[in-house]
Amino acid sequence: MYKALIIDDERLARNELRKLLLDFSEIEVIGEATNAKEGIEKIEELSPDLIFLDIQMPTKTGFDMLLEIEKSPRVIFTTAYNEFALKAFEVNALDYLMKPIEPKRLSEAIQKLAQSEEKEMASMSVQNKGLLTANDQVFVKDGERCWFVKLSEVRLFESVGNYAKVFFGTNKPLILKSLNALEDRLDEKTFFRANRKQIINLRMIDKVEPYFNGGLLIDLIGGEKIEVSRRQAVKFKEMMSL
Repeated sequence: MYKALIIDDERLARNELRKLLLDFSEIEVIGEATNAKEGIEKIEELSPDLIFLDIQMPTKTGFDMLLEIEKSPRVIFTTAYNEFALKAFEVNALDYLMKPIEPKRLSEAIQKLAQSEEKEMASMSVQNKGLLTANDQVFVKDGERCWFVKLSEVRLFESVGNYAKVFFGTNKPLILKSLNALEDRLDEKTFFRANRKQIINLRMIDKVEPYFNGGLLIDLIGGEKIEVSRRQAVKFKEMMSL
């Protein structure tokens, strides 16, 4: 059973979605919210597994709301405006439904939820510690572009002043987070602080070579070359050896 929250400023849209969801025994609607502020409060209070999130709402959009949530539940976007359709390709949400929602499309979206269950369960054991595992999904926004990114797809975090650059695929957006704050949240079994300015994904390493003064030079799958300080090189060798 998945606990779902509907966040939409239109009462008729909420009622119609509730009615459609009655055909899905695996979904339990545990609450509703009419705007972003109320949505955040309900998420904190009810801890839903899934949110059906309208994009265009008064004061703040659904995208803006997600920026204020430290760790988002699974998200299925709902909208009456097709102007967001192109943007949906850039955002790795569970699904994106146009209003009026068709039962067939809703069924497809819920099937995707079931397929993601194993990954969801894998991350649950560390959520209470505040850690984010490789299977966790985070919301990243840089200017007008935004993404849902699995941490396993992030190969590098790089400090840029008070910001951090996030490397995944061909994208390198900036987020307002210090490298130290990120390090506190990331699982050290997957992410390693190579030096003062960079954290790497250990699963994205392509090659390791000796470097100056006892350090290491690491090639990442994306082509980046990372210098590992002498002190961190010792720790790296201890972690990676049998």
